[in-house]
Amino acid sequence: MSFPSHVRLVEVGPRDGLQNEKQPISVADKVALIDALSDSGLAYIEAGSFVSPKWVPQMAGSADVFAQIQSTDRVTYAALTPNMQGFEAAMAAGVREVAVFAAASESFSQKNINCSISDSLKRFEPVMEAAKQHGVRVRGYVSCVLGCPYEGEIAPNEVVSVANALYQMGCYEISLGDTIGVGTPHKAAALFNAVAKDIPRSALAGHFHDTYGQALANIYASLYEGIAVFDSSVAGLGGCPYAKGASGNVATEDVLYMLNGLGINTGVELDKVIAAGLQISQVLGRETGSRVARAWQPKAQ
Repeated sequence: MSFPSHVRLVEVGPRDGLQNEKQPISVADKVALIDALSDSGLAYIEAGSFVSPKWVPQMAGSADVFAQIQSTDRVTYAALTPNMQGFEAAMAAGVREVAVFAAASESFSQKNINCSISDSLKRFEPVMEAAKQHGVRVRGYVSCVLGCPYEGEIAPNEVVSVANALYQMGCYEISLGDTIGVGTPHKAAALFNAVAKDIPRSALAGHFHDTYGQALANIYASLYEGIAVFDSSVAGLGGCPYAKGASGNVATEDVLYMLNGLGINTGVELDKVIAAGLQISQVLGRETGSRVARAWQPKAQ
């Protein structure tokens, strides 16, 4: 199978990236990051999460973020809404696309959202129905698809089961997440092949963390399998509070550099993403997690 000619990047830095930070991040800094990413040409940005601030304090103020960003019709600004309360809050904030998430691991599901996989899927049923009534599209995430911090390796059929349940429920796209970054190219390709027996490849996306330095290699292998949507995080922001040792998502800058080198169109300006990543890294008081950005910095001085 040949590479897709166009790849859509889903920027998850403002949500999946920032939610794991320990220091407070102001609404103004979140808005500045999202506006900078919008200006780069990214067409899909996960801008916030409507969850209890008790559990995810960094996502407090998501309604204010949505109210203050310089939104454009060219960009989809999505939010994570794991239950009806979150969905209703998102609708009140004017959100037009939401996401739900389930795990392929029973242990991770219990640690992450305090319920079984089947119970988590039942929670989404009213959200899916309400989304349909509001004309709002829903994206589905499956975590721990290539490994779990509690159970180790996850059987592909477990991933297929959860992904298919979300797809049949009405999620238009299913993002398969290597939450702890243990996947390798062969396993990533095999997993997409397994899931693609039930779900069209055009409705699948890859979400790779770079804990073991395999994220770009996994994306490259997934491209060969006809996957054309990938989640990434500016400056490599992210991690997982329920997965000890999990590092950030693959950096958007690094993915763009590779895709540009392959001649694959994304419509995104690399230099603008690099600038956005360096700015948020400065706010956080640390070096960017993007190797491309670190290599680019001396040239810009």
